[in-house]
Amino acid sequence: MKANMNSTDRIIRAIIAVLFTTLFFTGVIPGVIGMVLVAVSVIFLITSFISYCPIYGIFGWRTKKAS
Repeated sequence: MKANMNSTDRIIRAIIAVLFTTLFFTGVIPGVIGMVLVAVSVIFLITSFISYCPIYGIFGWRTKKAS
């Protein structure tokens, strides 16, 4: 896997993941929708740490400049 996400993209995903998880665990977004958002948060965190988004790869998108 070749990195296809820049640092801004990674930071935004991490912030969104923390926000979704916080909203679920504080009870603001309960139930199934909350659990789905937590699952999305886990995916966002994983992709942030590895700097690779499979969806970007499928469509050939990159936010990281080629080096």
